[in-house]
Amino acid sequence: MRFEVDPELSDTLRDQIIDMWLDVTNAGGAVGFAGQVTRHDVEPVARATFDGIAAGIDRLLVGYDEDGAVAAMLILVDQRFKLSAHWRTLGRVMVHPRRQGRGDGAALMREGERLGREMGLAGLHITVRGGMGLERFYTPLGYREVGRLPGALRVAPGDDRDEIRMWLDLS
Repeated sequence: MRFEVDPELSDTLRDQIIDMWLDVTNAGGAVGFAGQVTRHDVEPVARATFDGIAAGIDRLLVGYDEDGAVAAMLILVDQRFKLSAHWRTLGRVMVHPRRQGRGDGAALMREGERLGREMGLAGLHITVRGGMGLERFYTPLGYREVGRLPGALRVAPGDDRDEIRMWLDLS
């Protein structure tokens, strides 16, 4: 996988990211939605996400497969709060379902960590949806659970999940 930091957000790249976001969500991925979604569901959230990137506030990391197609991404999201300027939240961490199980997710996270260190950050934060075992993926990469909001995520009526907060110390 080839990674690129802050690629130009062309219409083509935006469409490829939205398509991957749909595929990841509809395959059961926890990237801001629950259940099956359509382009109509994802586009407004994607537009808001792209605004922070286009403004230069947030940083986009994209992974491309051997054919040059978008296969993975994450965003280093600025807190937009001066007292938190020394760390970022990783948002919209996703690997296309056709690429999962090949080590691409770990490679994406290592590249995100490299970028965080290059930016001089003290740490990286990520939230994960409880009940999916995602913390087992992040723990071997050096992330540790630092908090949990019980039942904070309502994925369906009667199905509330914990929001698990994890931290990677870069200092």
